[in-house]
Amino acid sequence: MNIEEVRDYCLKLKNAEESFPFGEDTLVFKVEGKMFLAMSLNDEDPHVAVKCDPDEALLLRDRYKAVVPAHHFNKKHWNDIYLNRDMNDHDIRRWILHSYESVILQLPAAIRRKYEYV
Repeated sequence: MNIEEVRDYCLKLKNAEESFPFGEDTLVFKVEGKMFLAMSLNDEDPHVAVKCDPDEALLLRDRYKAVVPAHHFNKKHWNDIYLNRDMNDHDIRRWILHSYESVILQLPAAIRRKYEYV
């Protein structure tokens, strides 16, 4: 995947919004005001930061060279996934969706009801 494909995929998720809260070089995607993905627009080795279940985060780091603890986020809950390494596009989309769903599952029940993840 490239950063444009990541952007297109994120914007297809229900109520996903993009913003630049950390400056013009870092694109952030949020759902219900909560961040589920961040990516630098200027890195030579493009990558995305995604939220992840802590146990799954460790397993992914062991399985893929593309996955490392997120540089600027809580390393227990966030992974960086490098887009041009050994993780295929299908799995990258899967972990983006996992991040999105993780954020939704932490929202109050009244808000979660708008989604399939109650």
